[in-house]
Amino acid sequence: MGGYTGTDLYAAAAAGIRAPSLHNSQPWRFRLRDGAIEILADRSRQLQIADSAGWAVRIACGAATFNARLALAALGRPAEVDLHPYGDLVARLTPGPERPPTYAEAGLAAAIPHRFSNRKPFWPDPVPSETRIRLIEAAQAEGGWLDLLVGMTALSGFAEIARSADRVLRRDPAYQAEMIGWTHADAAPDGVPVTAGAPAGEPQDLLPQRSFADRPRGSGRDFEPEPLVAVLGTPGDRPVDQLAAGQALQRVLLTATDAGLASSMMSQPIEVPTAREHLRRSLRRSGVPQIALRLGFGQPGRPTPRRAVEDVLD
Repeated sequence: MGGYTGTDLYAAAAAGIRAPSLHNSQPWRFRLRDGAIEILADRSRQLQIADSAGWAVRIACGAATFNARLALAALGRPAEVDLHPYGDLVARLTPGPERPPTYAEAGLAAAIPHRFSNRKPFWPDPVPSETRIRLIEAAQAEGGWLDLLVGMTALSGFAEIARSADRVLRRDPAYQAEMIGWTHADAAPDGVPVTAGAPAGEPQDLLPQRSFADRPRGSGRDFEPEPLVAVLGTPGDRPVDQLAAGQALQRVLLTATDAGLASSMMSQPIEVPTAREHLRRSLRRSGVPQIALRLGFGQPGRPTPRRAVEDVLD
């Protein structure tokens, strides 16, 4: 059996660029070397204020790795994955035994182009219990864990931690300037379009929202009185754990998309170390929270732009 080809590389990269990243910074590159497909961190796109330690880059590259894996599996060319947590090379995909894709792989691969961060309010319809189980199992399949916050006591505790972290970040002018720099009014190939932002926050909102836009909403309308919030974590917090978290995150997001759910991510409680520790203690977990999610049934939308595949190939 031969190594991967340029056609395989293009398919893997086309799927990989659809992964999520902080402020849609897209900090990845892809190359073919000795018959293997390699995913690399693009440090020129690392957020210097919000991600000085590289946590968000590793989460994003882990998610891109998972998408690349799915694309190759859908071609009948599944990959063996070797993670490289240190340096710019983050993952190396080598061909495994050829086989047809499983139904699960085909379903998740088909969901890749339809997944996007939906920052609009979700409908109040509850997420079915069987779908919640699928989401938990998706995280576990990649070595992570997913806690769904059930009841207003757990949700209110999380919201307090998230709002506190958000206030800390809002008080940092450099942080705010960096976020504004990745916010675009026109159709840029990266960053967050103002049209993809949530409506402007109001004091009664339970959860904080990124200020990508100042669009008002109907007077007196709560954003979401009781959303479904999930926290995804890993046993540890080494760079390899963060790469695994990115893969677990993407499997959860694609599982949600395949089930007809909308989703968005909340990283404020992770970006502030004290908030992250408070969150870990509130969950009574020995592991480490890596990202928080909103999940539910949402309004129609579309994915944010991505750079062309040719722009991310070495």
